[in-house]
Amino acid sequence: MAVQLLNPDGLGTEVPYRHVAVSRGTRQVHVAGQIGAGSPEAPGDLADQVAEALRNVGRGLAGAGATFADVVRLTCYVTQWEGSHQLPEFLAGVDRVRGELGIGDALPPASLIGVQTLFEPHVRFEVEATAVLD
Repeated sequence: MAVQLLNPDGLGTEVPYRHVAVSRGTRQVHVAGQIGAGSPEAPGDLADQVAEALRNVGRGLAGAGATFADVVRLTCYVTQWEGSHQLPEFLAGVDRVRGELGIGDALPPASLIGVQTLFEPHVRFEVEATAVLD
């Protein structure tokens, strides 16, 4: 395995991701921001958008010969984020595709960044991924 995910002592463990990723390999894969927004008429809820955006990341990874097991970093952007009480809705989207995409019991190191808007008003979620291959 090219990626080892860790939670070193002293770092919080009550988070849905690992704090540290250690990777071996020389080939990097960078997946641009992916969305799962539906249409302006039927944008879907946050969980729907998270699930579809992660599916799109999976497609991008596969195109480069990678999987979620190779991911060392996720950067997530979400609109209308009002605090951690929305975390269950975000995690519900992850759980919808966890088995389908081979996402482990915890995400790789990740940032969830609240933003005012993304490129279209109905887009609530966007995610970028970085992977390392042997």
